[in-house]
Amino acid sequence: MMITDDSIKYIGEGVIARTLPKAKWTHQGHLLAALYWHRHCANLVRDGKIGEVIRRYNEATGVINSDNSGYHETITLAYLRMTRWFLDRSAATQPLAEIAQALLQSRFAARDWPLIYWRAATLFSPSARLNWVEPDIQTLPF
Repeated sequence: MMITDDSIKYIGEGVIARTLPKAKWTHQGHLLAALYWHRHCANLVRDGKIGEVIRRYNEATGVINSDNSGYHETITLAYLRMTRWFLDRSAATQPLAEIAQALLQSRFAARDWPLIYWRAATLFSPSARLNWVEPDIQTLPF
């Protein structure tokens, strides 16, 4: 998929509207949506409403939000912090597609980067899925 500002908007808005096909809600889709939400829907992120947006999207696509599936609070907030950090390091006028390309080429594009900061047992616990849990290996750099 070629990444453009329009394709990023499609994912970010699609999750909010619960119209994004489930097959498009990939790891990359999560990253792109987070960039979009920070830039265009900052109130959802700032006011802690993005979790509810994702939970509702999950339900609309048949994903159950529970202690061991669906929405994950700690991972979501970690990725939101990281994507905010990426945006803060770029010009306000820089196209999201350019920022997304840089992000996707960075170490933070790897699915397992949170395991540098959290033990797997901690990160994948029901407690971390339902609530923010502080890293237990090292502090996040952002």
